[in-house]
Formats: sequence, C-alpha cells, structure tokens
Amino acid sequence: MTSPYLCPSCKTNRTRFNILEQKATSVKIDPRSGEIVTEYTNDTLDAFHTPYRGPERRIQCAACGLIEDEQMFVRHAESNRLQ
Repeated sequence: MTSPYLCPSCKTNRTRFNILEQKATSVKIDPRSGEIVTEYTNDTLDAFHTPYRGPERRIQCAACGLIEDEQMFVRHAESNRLQ
C-alpha cells in the first residue's frame, strides 16, 4: 500500500480508509442443516470446487462507506492527482 487513494464515490476523501483483509475458507456444507461437512485446503480441493480467485484486500472509504477493490481507489487517485 504505497499508492495514494481517492474515493471514487464521495471524491473528496484522500486520507481516511479501512483496509479489509480477506481470508477465504473453502468448505462443503450440509444442504439441510448448513453445518460444515468438509473444510478444504488448496491442495485438497475436489474437481467441483473452484478455489477463491478474488482480491486479498478491499478498501472501505471511512467517509462515505464505499467498499471496492484497492485498484479502484488507486486509479481514481492517479486520474485526479493533487496539484
């Protein structure tokens, strides 16, 4: 996180953000009870279970509450640089 951010929604916040670290857990659940039947690792996924391919972190604007991928905030700051 060495790039400046700018919220693409409120367009004013450049300083206050919440960094949301994402940790995916692959599971198989019982369709009736909702209980976890199996918890997988990336090495033990079966053929019908696609591994998580989303971002490792998301950013929340602490002014307006927007949650997006980090690159949205970085790109918006790059296109609207401070003078």
